[in-house]
Amino acid sequence: MSVLSPTKGRPLVVGANHRSSSLTLRDALFVDEGAVSGFLERLKHKGFEQALILSTCDRVEVQAIDPTGEDSQAKIVEVMADHAGIEPKHLTSQVYQFFGDEAVRHVFSVVSSLDSLIIGEPQVFGQVKDSHQWSKDAHMIGSEMEALLQAAYSAAKKVRNETRIGEGPVSIASAAVQVAKNLHGDLARCASLLIGGGEMGELVSESLSGESIHRMVVTHPSPLRAESLARTMECHASPYENMAEEMVQADIILAALNRRKEQVVTGDMIKAALKARKRKPIFIIDAGIPGDVEPGVANIDGAFLYDLNDLEQVAMEGRASREGEKRAASEIVSAEASAFLKGQAGREAVPALTTLRAFFEAEAQKVLEETGGSEEAEKATRLLVNRLLHQPTETLKEMASKSGAGHKGEVTGDWQMAERVIKHLYGLDEEKK
Repeated sequence: MSVLSPTKGRPLVVGANHRSSSLTLRDALFVDEGAVSGFLERLKHKGFEQALILSTCDRVEVQAIDPTGEDSQAKIVEVMADHAGIEPKHLTSQVYQFFGDEAVRHVFSVVSSLDSLIIGEPQVFGQVKDSHQWSKDAHMIGSEMEALLQAAYSAAKKVRNETRIGEGPVSIASAAVQVAKNLHGDLARCASLLIGGGEMGELVSESLSGESIHRMVVTHPSPLRAESLARTMECHASPYENMAEEMVQADIILAALNRRKEQVVTGDMIKAALKARKRKPIFIIDAGIPGDVEPGVANIDGAFLYDLNDLEQVAMEGRASREGEKRAASEIVSAEASAFLKGQAGREAVPALTTLRAFFEAEAQKVLEETGGSEEAEKATRLLVNRLLHQPTETLKEMASKSGAGHKGEVTGDWQMAERVIKHLYGLDEEKK
C-alpha cells in the first residue's frame, strides 16, 4: 500500500495570463499549433507523461499531472523559458503555480471561462479541446488527465446551461451585431453596406460576416481601395457613385470613411433610401471619427443611428450582465470541482481500505478455522467485521476527501498520516513473505 508524496500524481498548473504577466512576455511565450509537438516533447524529456499546453491571447499555461513531486514546476518554467528564448529567472516572477486541489479548481475555472479577460467568452472551451487533442496525438494524456478534463468540460457545459454568463455583447463589434439582431432578427436575410475602410468598420463587418449575413458590399472613393477591401472581406465592391442605390438594398449601413470636412451620409440620402424600401428600417452605424453621418438622421422615422459611444454603452451593459452572472457560475464550478475532488479522494482511499478489510477477513477466517466455526458463526463473524469496519471506512474516506495540496504543494489534510498509522498498527507495512 503506497502513500502519495505531497504532489506526485496530482494536478499541476504553471502559466502566465493577462493578470500575472505583460503582453510582451505572453507574446514571447506563445506556442502556435506548429510548435506544440516540440514543446510537448521537451516536457517529456523533463519526465512529464501527462500534460497539455494552452496558448491563447490571454494566457500561456501548462496543465499537467506531477510525475515526481520534486521541482516539477521549475522544470515547466525551464521549458517555457527555453521556448521564449529567455532565462528562467526572468520568467518566475510573472508566472502562477497551482498544485493539487487549487490546480483542479483553476482548470475548471479556465474551461468555464471564469478566468478569461472577457468573462464568459466561448472560445476558450474550444481552445482547451484543441490542446487536449494535440496532447492525445502526442500520447501525453493518461487516465488522470483525461478524468480531470472531462470533469472540467462537464462543469463548463453546466455553467452555460444554468447561467447567462455567455450572453450580452462585450465589445463594440459584438454590440453592433446584437443591435442589428434586435432590429432585423435573422441576419442571414440581411444586406450590409460598408462605406470607407476604417478599422472599426472592418471589425463590425467581420462580426456580421460571422453571422452569415446574406450580402455584404463595400464602397470607397478610391476604386482600388474598394477592391482591396472586398478581397480582404470576401464580399462585393461597388462604385462610390452608386452609394445611394446601394443604400436602398442595405439593412445595415456602416459609415467609416473618416472624412473630417464633410459627412458622407446625409438625412436626404436616408429619407430617399427609406422611401424606396417602403419604410423597411435601416440600422446605421457611424464609426467615423469625427462622425460620417449627419446627426439629424437619428430623428428620421425608420432610421436607427448608433455612434461608437452608443455601442460602447451597449457593450458596457453586456459586460456588467456577465459580471453579475459570474457569482452563480463560480458557485457551480466550485461545487463541480469539489465533487470531482471528493470522488478522486475516495478512489485514493480504496487501496488502504481494501487492504484493511482483507486483513480483518483473513484474521476472522483464521479464528473460524481454529475453532471449527459453524456456518452461523461465519455469518456472525462477517457481520461483525462489516460493523467494525463501517466507521473507519467512512472516516478514512472523509479524511481523504479533505486531504489536498496547497499552493506550495504541502498536504493540508491528515489522510496520509492516518494511512501510516493504520499500516503500523496492523503491521500492513511489512512485506509478506
